[in-house]
Amino acid sequence: MTLADPSTATAATAPPRKAARAHGFSDTRDPRLDFFRGVAMFIILIAHTPGNWLTLWIPARWGFSDATEIFVFCSGMASAIAFGKAFRDKGWPMGTARVSFRVWQVYWAHIGLFIAIAAAMAALNATGWFDRDYVGQLNLYPFFNDPQTNLPALLTLTYVPNYFDILPMYLVILAMMPLMVGAARLSPWLTGVLVALIWLCANAAEFGLGGLLPDLSLPAEPWSQRRWFFNPFGWQLVFFTGFALMIGWLPKPPVHPVLIAAALVVVLVNVPLSNIGVREFGLDWARDWRGAHSDLFAKSDFGPLRYLHFLSLAYLAWVAVGPRGDRIRPRGTGWIALAWSPVLAIIMKVGQQSLAVFVFSMFIARFLGVAFDTLGRTHLTMLAVNLAGFAAITACAYIAGWFKSHPWRAKKG
Repeated sequence: MTLADPSTATAATAPPRKAARAHGFSDTRDPRLDFFRGVAMFIILIAHTPGNWLTLWIPARWGFSDATEIFVFCSGMASAIAFGKAFRDKGWPMGTARVSFRVWQVYWAHIGLFIAIAAAMAALNATGWFDRDYVGQLNLYPFFNDPQTNLPALLTLTYVPNYFDILPMYLVILAMMPLMVGAARLSPWLTGVLVALIWLCANAAEFGLGGLLPDLSLPAEPWSQRRWFFNPFGWQLVFFTGFALMIGWLPKPPVHPVLIAAALVVVLVNVPLSNIGVREFGLDWARDWRGAHSDLFAKSDFGPLRYLHFLSLAYLAWVAVGPRGDRIRPRGTGWIALAWSPVLAIIMKVGQQSLAVFVFSMFIARFLGVAFDTLGRTHLTMLAVNLAGFAAITACAYIAGWFKSHPWRAKKG
């Protein structure tokens, strides 16, 4: 098995088919992708729930990168599996059509999510039951005050409020895929140069190259100069890194003690420079360094230190889970294996239905915040509300999986 061909396994190492299905593994999916995307979905729900104390302790607080990198990187790898076969077997035009259909789905998921949340927040305000202004919390008054201008802007993605900016970023990156695949037919090196150059243009201002390179950013609202918070031309770097690793343009890295030590050093050095280092350890020098060098780990344009930190974490995680995720599988019949088995199944299912779960989690996170506002933020309510959120996105994943199985096509008997 190679990273470029996740569906290949030898008879000696492949898990039994029934056991694989029982724990969410299959012969056509890479279980590591489903596992880490599932983990990312739970973290993203925590991070988007207003006033959630757990947000103070998510992985993003320990280093420069966060769950967004996990989601985008794994989406790049999953896209290599989902779309790479179409490009390879059906040709570039049909591969492009396959990607275009996915872009169309993501676009309408974004529009539907915005309308649903905007309507829900307006309805909450209209009840008069709450002291908090939920429309103002998401800065949606400009939209409601001038829908004649902002509704067309919403549909053309020139109005992208901050809370709603991940899916637009994702669909623009998807739309870049045919270009990168076409370039790779000439040479994977050409694709690498294109990816690096586009990323450099997105970060031109940070590197003092604004006058030499074009400004690659997109307008976020008609009434100001604000740009998309997630610049897709910066974030495509991590997406196409995952894509290249999975499709085989880049070789899988070797498992070597020197590389493991180097990655571990990068991760540990990040800790004092992280939010935790400043907040919990009170390191004034770290606060000063962050203020002076914020461009190096800027989230909007995907600063280089975010990339370095994420690659180090990803390498350590890849080594830790073992070939094809062998080390995360339940082993034996002890109580630890019995307890871990259903947890793993849930994580894998959530990872397999990541788009549906992501959209639903962004919606339900607002209501989890309302629950906190109503019940208060104590240790008990923090546990109860977060567990309710986890249960909700788990149910969403299983329901989405059920619909995707097309049960109405099953033969009777």
